[in-house]
Amino acid sequence: MTQRKGEKPTISIQEHMAIDVCPGPIQPIKQISDYFPRYPRGLPPAAHLGPPLRAQSSSASTASSTADGSHEDAHALDRPALGPVAAGASGCSAGSRRDEEPDVEGYDSDDSTTLGTLEFSLLYDQENNALHCTINKAKGLKPMDHNGLSDPYVKLHLLPGASKANKLRTKTLHNTLNPVWSETLTYYGITDEDMVRKTLRISVCDEDKFRHNEFIGETRIPLKKLKPNQLKNFNNCLEKQLPVNKSEDKSLEERGRIMISLKYNTQKSCLVVGIIRCAHLAAMDANGFSDPYVKTYLKPDENKKSKHKTAVKKKTLNPEFNEEFCYDIKYADLTKKTLEVTVWDYDIGKSNDFIGGVSLGINANGERLKHWFDCLKNKDKKIERWHTLTNELPGALND
Repeated sequence: MTQRKGEKPTISIQEHMAIDVCPGPIQPIKQISDYFPRYPRGLPPAAHLGPPLRAQSSSASTASSTADGSHEDAHALDRPALGPVAAGASGCSAGSRRDEEPDVEGYDSDDSTTLGTLEFSLLYDQENNALHCTINKAKGLKPMDHNGLSDPYVKLHLLPGASKANKLRTKTLHNTLNPVWSETLTYYGITDEDMVRKTLRISVCDEDKFRHNEFIGETRIPLKKLKPNQLKNFNNCLEKQLPVNKSEDKSLEERGRIMISLKYNTQKSCLVVGIIRCAHLAAMDANGFSDPYVKTYLKPDENKKSKHKTAVKKKTLNPEFNEEFCYDIKYADLTKKTLEVTVWDYDIGKSNDFIGGVSLGINANGERLKHWFDCLKNKDKKIERWHTLTNELPGALND
């Protein structure tokens, strides 16, 4: 390339980057990581995966210099000598590289980052059919926001049959990775059957105002691990979200709980059905509540006179009714009957919404069958039991 008189010499980018170039072969360019060793988080510096990279290059260069000794000596005078600072940095980096861990390709920081721990306690009150869940605190939660913090809250579900009806949640604490809630959430209507087959899922989430809330971690406790009336404390590590069993029959989605009392009055020869209360009903209105009432039928009902209805309770998911209905029937005929109980949401100007239902009788099973048999065996004694409402409409009733 010819250069005109008065022009400054131009240097190509290749020549500019090749700082260590001298007459002879081009040497590799030093990286800044050579002087500042890195270690993957969670692994000690002393844990080697292989010999230091610089040691290998040193041995390679030694062999090269032995083979081409005369060639290297010829150019030794042309190379600039290392100053004291550069020599010190080179010596320091060489010493550090002896303990350096090679950078692992595809390293994911989440693999060695915990999601946090959660402290809580559970108590099954067998006499009152209540499960008390006290959420104490969490430690070391994974940051979910740009400020390196989170806005965590805890929500509870009962599996199988998880739905909005059986979801409980704590308040949200803002800008913290070590929240302290000290909050007790209670499930009512928990039966011994539930304690055998149900699992409590406890999830920690991050609340976001302008987008969907983010999942942080969860832990699951089979309720059969709890002993009645004994408080049990837990300090569990949170785990990634576990898949929900999709083979679960969606027709049996839980819609809440209802407490029913049964009593056969021998003096009046009638069955007394008591609708006491409901808990954790599904919300059917846009305000997050329902206006529930209960209907009962004793089937088969040839004369269609067995229908009874409670009063409507406004804007609540935990109504208390405390109403009783009498069905005149012979004791011997009870074995042929089925009591159908349905809960509805009252709406003005349109059809009422079905919330959930349950059937008790000789064709039922589990707690529903046991409740019916206990009523038959214990005349003149009021037997109260909690039952789970499902979205299955008993007998295809229409409101």
